[in-house]
Amino acid sequence: MKIKKQVKAAVTEKSRSFSEVVGADTYEVWVRMLRKLVPDGRTHRLAVMLAGMLQYAVVMAAAKSATETDGRSLAASLLEASEASDPSEVEDLIHVAVVQLFKDAKVRFERTSDRGVKYSLAEQAYEEFIHWHDIPWE
Repeated sequence: MKIKKQVKAAVTEKSRSFSEVVGADTYEVWVRMLRKLVPDGRTHRLAVMLAGMLQYAVVMAAAKSATETDGRSLAASLLEASEASDPSEVEDLIHVAVVQLFKDAKVRFERTSDRGVKYSLAEQAYEEFIHWHDIPWE
């Protein structure tokens, strides 16, 4: 019984990975990019990059949605997140996968400003993600 639970947990976790949505090769590139860019990168630039990755994952999830039957998959969550209007909604839907992406890259998304204020690269990326198609000057 314990082995069945472990196998089920592994299958569930795998279906919540970006590699299942964007492909193993793309995911590996993302991991390498984060590993190299996050340590010295500026948050306002990294947030846009991560939001772009999430937007790409949405496009790939939409392409897979015709064959997708599991509403609890990351692909389904990405499609739902693309309709969200609040960053906290996006976080609720896909944060586990984002955390795993950063763990795989062996970098942290939590940061502390020079003034000692803690903030999150992931949260800023969710903000960029929901405003991806906004054109404020129109």
